[in-house]
Amino acid sequence: MTLSVQFLTMLTMVLGGFYLGIINDTYRRFSIHWKQNKILSYFMEISFWLTQTMLLYYLLFRVNSGELRFYVFIACLLGFSVYQVTTASAYKQLLEHIIRIGQKIYQFIKNLVQVLLITPIKFIVHLLIVSLLFILNVLFTIIRYTFRFIYVPLSWVFQTLFRLLPKNIQNYLHKIAGFYSTMENIFKKWIKWMKNILFKRR
Repeated sequence: MTLSVQFLTMLTMVLGGFYLGIINDTYRRFSIHWKQNKILSYFMEISFWLTQTMLLYYLLFRVNSGELRFYVFIACLLGFSVYQVTTASAYKQLLEHIIRIGQKIYQFIKNLVQVLLITPIKFIVHLLIVSLLFILNVLFTIIRYTFRFIYVPLSWVFQTLFRLLPKNIQNYLHKIAGFYSTMENIFKKWIKWMKNILFKRR
């Protein structure tokens, strides 16, 4: 290795050690979110150090074709120490400031999406359901009162004709009447249940 390559290797590893200090503090700051989960914590720890090792070795490979010398480790340790002495405290404060800004931006976007997208969609869906139930209720009421209006003048005719029919046909018609009454009660209960749910949510 030439002297210029050795110097470039030393400089790269010092910067790599400095970077390692920054990324290590960043990782430690966010690791509190999965620290309680031991399996995830071990996985993240191993993944972190494997990733950083491969990244530093890739830098070394680009500089001197991957030749490992003792001074390479010394230079990396020097860069890490320089970071700890000169920059660690200021970087941690800067990181906390960036995190606070990120949290405020996230909260702002979340509230904006809630106000402009989620709330209007929920309101429209709620309005459509209420309108549909109202229309169904009106139609059912119209049909019911129309049927009753027609039923009153025709009831005497039907009763007279019913008595003239054979017994088995009379039983069959009784079953149809019972089915209609059951369906009417079910429909009423369903509309009442939907109204209760919607108005409770409001």
